[in-house]
Amino acid sequence: MSGKQVTLVVWFAGLCVVVGLVGWSGADLVGQAVISAGWAVPLVVLVRIGAVGGAGVGWWLLFPPRLRPSFWLCVLLRFIREAANALLPVAQIGGDLVGARCLVLRGSKATVAAASVVVDVLFQATTQLVFAIAGLVLLIDVDGSGVVIWTVALGIAIAIPALGGFFLAQRHAGQRLLKWLLSLLAGGREWRIFGAIDELFAQLNNFYAYRQGLIRSFACHLAMWFFGALEVWVVLSFMGFPVTFAEAVVIESLMHAVRGAAFAVPGALGAQEGGLIVLCAIFGVPPEAALALSLVKRIPDIVIGVPGLVAWQAMEGWHFRGAGRRAVAAKMSGPDAV
Repeated sequence: MSGKQVTLVVWFAGLCVVVGLVGWSGADLVGQAVISAGWAVPLVVLVRIGAVGGAGVGWWLLFPPRLRPSFWLCVLLRFIREAANALLPVAQIGGDLVGARCLVLRGSKATVAAASVVVDVLFQATTQLVFAIAGLVLLIDVDGSGVVIWTVALGIAIAIPALGGFFLAQRHAGQRLLKWLLSLLAGGREWRIFGAIDELFAQLNNFYAYRQGLIRSFACHLAMWFFGALEVWVVLSFMGFPVTFAEAVVIESLMHAVRGAAFAVPGALGAQEGGLIVLCAIFGVPPEAALALSLVKRIPDIVIGVPGLVAWQAMEGWHFRGAGRRAVAAKMSGPDAV
C-alpha cells in the first residue's frame, strides 16, 4: 500500500470516528447546538482569518531583509498552507510543502523558501508547546490531580526533546549526518545534491543569525495562539455555556496539543472531536456541545480553505502558462527560426 493510500485510509477512518461520535452524542442534539451558535459562526471565521493572517506575518518576520519576499505574499501563502493542511487528504505538514513551492513560483530561491518554511514550522511548534504549557498550568489550577493533566504532561515531556532534535537536525551535525546517509546510498559516487544540501543549511544559518526576526516572529506566533482561543470563548458563550477566557485557553491549547499528536491524520479528523469532548467535560460542557464546537471550528476550514486552494491552483496555472510562453518564445528565436 502506497503512502497516499495509507493517508486516504487514515482520513476515512477519522471521518468514521467523527460520524460515530455524532451518532453517540445524538445527531439531533449536536445539530441543535450548532444552530444555537448563531452569530458565533461568522465571528469564528473572522477570528480564524486574523489568526492565520497573523501567522503569515510571523513567517514574514523571519526573513532577513535581503531575502524577504513581499508582506502580502507571505500572508496569502499562509492561507494556502492552512487550506492544504485542513482540506486535502495529506498529513498536516503537506500544506507547508505547498507553501514553499508557491514561494518558489513567485521568484524566491528554492533553498530560501525551504529554509523559511523549516524555521517557521519549528517556531509554530515551539510556540504551540509554550501555549500548551500555559494551558496545562491553568488546568492544574482547576483540577490538580486529573488524568488529563498527567496525559498532557507526558505529551509535553515527549515533545520537548523532539523539538530539540528537530532544531539540532538543522545545524551542522544534521548536515553531516544527512550527507553521510546519502553517501552510503550513492555507493561512493559524487552527488550533485550535496551542493543543494550545503546551500540549504547555509540559508538556515542565515535565518538563525537574524536574531531580531526570530524574536519578533516568536512573539507574533505565540500571540496568535492565544488570539485563537477566542474561537472557543465565542462559540461556547453563544451556545449558553459561558467560560472564562482562561478556560477557553485551556480547551484551545490542549486541543491543539491533541491535533499535534495526530499530525499524520488529515485535518486531525476524529482526534479534534474526541479531544474536545474530554476537555470540555472538565468545565461542565456536555458532549453534544463539544462536538458542535468542533464542527463550528471546522467551518472556517472550508470558508477560508476553498479560496486558498483556488489561489494555489491559480498560481500553478500562471506558472505553467508563463513557462509555456517562454518555451514558445525560445523556440521562435532559436537558430532554426525563420
